[in-house]
Amino acid sequence: MNIRENYELFELDYLSPYAAKSKYSKGRRYEENQCEIRTDYQRDRDRIIHSKAFRRLKHKTQVFLSPEGDHYRTRLTHTLEVSQISRTIARSLMLNEDLTEAIALGHDLGHTPFGHTGERILNQLVESGFKHNEQSLRVVDFLEIRNGKQGLNLTFEVRDGILNHPLKYSPATLEGQIVSISDRIAYINHDIDDAERANIIKKSQIPDKYLKLIGYTHGNRINTMIVDVIENSKNLDKIKMSKEISECTAELRDFLFENVYFDKIAKSEDEKTTFIIERIFDYYIKHFDLLPEFYLKIYEENNYSRNEIIKDYIAGMTDRYAMKIFEDLYMPKPWKR
Repeated sequence: MNIRENYELFELDYLSPYAAKSKYSKGRRYEENQCEIRTDYQRDRDRIIHSKAFRRLKHKTQVFLSPEGDHYRTRLTHTLEVSQISRTIARSLMLNEDLTEAIALGHDLGHTPFGHTGERILNQLVESGFKHNEQSLRVVDFLEIRNGKQGLNLTFEVRDGILNHPLKYSPATLEGQIVSISDRIAYINHDIDDAERANIIKKSQIPDKYLKLIGYTHGNRINTMIVDVIENSKNLDKIKMSKEISECTAELRDFLFENVYFDKIAKSEDEKTTFIIERIFDYYIKHFDLLPEFYLKIYEENNYSRNEIIKDYIAGMTDRYAMKIFEDLYMPKPWKR
């Protein structure tokens, strides 16, 4: 019996009856030989971490575009915070921590440059629309290359969790549900923290009834929410918060939309980033053959529209790469003899 098989038995003996056991995964889209050391969910986690899309997250906007200062969240640090919150909850409930971690690390791989502004603009430009969770699945299923083949060939459970992590979706596993709720816990709290750092809001603006309930510091608020999820999900086939904390979380989210996400400082560059994405998209509509060879090959070998391929290219860009492409396409170059 090898290391993987021993660990699969450990999962069967130790984890909750409600946990997704790696031994009983619904499998991959294409059959593979199993690893002697790692379970399928551990392999999925490693494939995501080693992907190009994961590395690009460090230069993608979370909320604040190119902020002055090194302490603001990026899409990568958000992902890591979601992963840590998710793992804490999964471990406490004796659910599959490896599966939870893999979903968390992959959940935002399809996010655009310039945060939700980029998502909104691509949704308007592409006839089929754009949702970052669907793009994240497209990244791991199709756009990443592994061993010369398209896609990371992840397990059903990881793919399902990535696709169904947004609010109002329904993940098939409790581990996927954990990532969904941890995503909200992470962004609500770190966006408050970043907004205070940027002087967009002051702590005095946050209604005191929320702070009394969940805590006056960033760490206390996260801890309150995590403990609440654990206490209200024990020995159940559903991951949930108490009614009181759930309502507080939803109201804090509304507070952020009203006071941060649509704030003129946080969104001061919106028109510029919208212009950049629209102009790049327009350029490649007119000059499709100038796309990188990778995307032209996808177009030639698959039944996708040109708009869909251009969308893939733009969605994969980091903020700074999008600005560089815009500069290369539209800004005049110094003349050299």
